[in-house]
Amino acid sequence: MITINHTHNPDLKSWVEAANEKGCDFPIQNIPFAIFRRKGSNEPFRGGVAIGNQILDLMALNATGHFTGKAATALVSCCEATLNDFMALGFEYWSALRHELSAGLTVNSGDQAVLQQCLVDMAEAEYDVPARIGDYTDFYTSVHHATSVGKLFRPDNPLLPNYKWVPIGYHGRSSSIGISGQKLHRPAGQTKAPDAQSPQVSPCKRLDYELEVGIYIGSGNELGSTIELDNTDQHVFGVCLFNDWSARDIQAWEYQPLGPFLAKSFASTVSPWIVTQEALAPYQGQWSRPKSDPQPLPYLESAKNRESGALDMELEAYIKTAKMRDSDEPYEKLSHSNFRDSYWTVSQMVAHHTINGCNLKPGDFFGSGTQSGPTLEEAGSLMELSNGGKQPITLANGETRTFLEDGDAIMFKGYCQKQNSDVRIGFGQVVGYILPSRY
Repeated sequence: MITINHTHNPDLKSWVEAANEKGCDFPIQNIPFAIFRRKGSNEPFRGGVAIGNQILDLMALNATGHFTGKAATALVSCCEATLNDFMALGFEYWSALRHELSAGLTVNSGDQAVLQQCLVDMAEAEYDVPARIGDYTDFYTSVHHATSVGKLFRPDNPLLPNYKWVPIGYHGRSSSIGISGQKLHRPAGQTKAPDAQSPQVSPCKRLDYELEVGIYIGSGNELGSTIELDNTDQHVFGVCLFNDWSARDIQAWEYQPLGPFLAKSFASTVSPWIVTQEALAPYQGQWSRPKSDPQPLPYLESAKNRESGALDMELEAYIKTAKMRDSDEPYEKLSHSNFRDSYWTVSQMVAHHTINGCNLKPGDFFGSGTQSGPTLEEAGSLMELSNGGKQPITLANGETRTFLEDGDAIMFKGYCQKQNSDVRIGFGQVVGYILPSRY
């Protein structure tokens, strides 16, 4: 069971000075994992952890032979080009390595001389998708997003009757998931105007972002078995930021009767850093369901999930247009929301996914679905912010947007932080760029 322990102590400081700065995404209480190498090099991609503005190179650390026991076993697995082998080891090994790294990075650690020689400046690094994603499932866990979008697609029946009973999801396309910095061409596909007699094939005109949380599965389950709700924290490795780009006009034509297809499979973008479940323990809190709504069925209900199922994770979406880039203007914030408003928890997603005996594997990936809050400012997509394209958004430089245009860049940020605390568990950022269609 994941508990709050000495690695979460807000008073901990690191000998890496940048990790102690207020507002730093990567203090010693975080220790997130990524796959990296030096930019432009022929070095192998390998595992690293973030500390301040530095990356601790886990392959270099392994070569020192400094760690022993489960931490040493875990360290060996982090020398690979993906984190799948590390994820497969399970929580005891993830936690053992985290605890040794925390001790070694703490001020006055006797390990400083060894670890210091294994540091790489983040400014010198490039990243790859952290895991070999075998299967990707996208959920639909924000009731606010589901209701807002439902009103646009089905004004007379916005929220389908199964939504409040089932953690809705669909199996997506893992091959098109790329790392932050991904450049994606505007997709083409079939669309049909309301007054047209037949559909046409053309580049998407209603390209959108979706502000989501990504969830990586660690150790999996055997085919035919299930993962119990209160045991899911032994199977979820960690969390990242996720942009599940969407072609809304293609989606509107194709989504019935089987749901998303080409409108979603052209590109999705993940952030480099995976924040572990253990690092997030202090930010888990009470989850509830309105009394007037159906309460979860027994396999999705427990006292533990009620007590600590929600995650207090702030999410922010930003845009930089080509004009803003030419004028050297910064990104402009479009919206913000919080993952604690999710109608279904991560644990419920995992338990539901396996209730039929579906086997999850290390590196499998879940998207949370677009995370929108109850107000317009908390909408996690342009579809909602512009009311389906009917109300353009005016940016600070006078440009307007209903949907994304070629040359636009979208950036997401995320963090967990308690009131009156300087400790900020950050997720870094995820960025994607829109290129013209090739069609």
